[in-house]
Amino acid sequence: MEAVEGKIEKQIEVTDVKRQLIKNQRTLLLRKLLSSKQFVIGSVVLVLFILFALFGPMISSYDPYEMVVTDRLQSPSVEHWLGTDNFGRDLFARVTYGAKVSLGVGFSVAILSSIMGMIIGLYASYYRSLDHILMRICDGIMSFPAIMLAIALMAALGPNTVNIIIALSIVFTPSIARIIRSSALVIREQTYIEAMKSQGARDWRIIWLHIAPNTISPLFVQASFIFADAIITEAGLSFLGAGVPAPDPSWGNILSDGKEVIYTAWWMIVFPGIALIFSVLSINLLGDGLRDFIDPHGITKRIKRKKQ
Repeated sequence: MEAVEGKIEKQIEVTDVKRQLIKNQRTLLLRKLLSSKQFVIGSVVLVLFILFALFGPMISSYDPYEMVVTDRLQSPSVEHWLGTDNFGRDLFARVTYGAKVSLGVGFSVAILSSIMGMIIGLYASYYRSLDHILMRICDGIMSFPAIMLAIALMAALGPNTVNIIIALSIVFTPSIARIIRSSALVIREQTYIEAMKSQGARDWRIIWLHIAPNTISPLFVQASFIFADAIITEAGLSFLGAGVPAPDPSWGNILSDGKEVIYTAWWMIVFPGIALIFSVLSINLLGDGLRDFIDPHGITKRIKRKKQ
């Protein structure tokens, strides 16, 4: 009995040590991630924008669609914090609702394009017969400028928020697919993958349980950049009249309305422009921080270049 109890105690001690090691490893990874100034600044600013989009409409007492012609083109004041537009609508209310639209479109496009890109990239890397077909289609899509292809798709689908998400997801999926494919090709040649094939493991099991988890890190980095690109592209589409249709607010169509009165109502360009610039900048900083965390050798290379 004493020998059995001793073995049980040793097993418990080993389990506790493993748990402590895992906890310490997670703590070290978190500290390493938080030590990146780019990641911290980008995360904080992005969280502020998300809170602004969620709770901003509750702060404003104005309806973003309500037009008061007598209040048109009023400069920022206590009553209208960011002024009014050329239809007398409160600009603060429209910018906050526009934040919800722009950030929502960007996030949805990042998620949808990541899912489709992962599926295409994984199957293209595993099946050589599919590789040539899928990658040539991706090359064909990537040969067009993103904004031009998005305009063409919106002309075919029609201007509304759902169609913008679909169009931009089609535009940005090939870049995700190529990155997943390049990562999966390396993993596919690993010894343990060959061992699983020899043991008769099914293809879907190898692809989704052993290859896919190892492509998550580059996927997150690329998805963060897609998030920022989608916000800019949506704003460009809305500015050109091919995106979010009026009177729904979007940073892009607010800027489009402001271009006609830029010399007399500067606030219609400045405030939505600042929101667009800082939101995209924060997401790019977040993506840079994630990239440096996942690929520390990239930091070493940049440090060596600076020393030279």
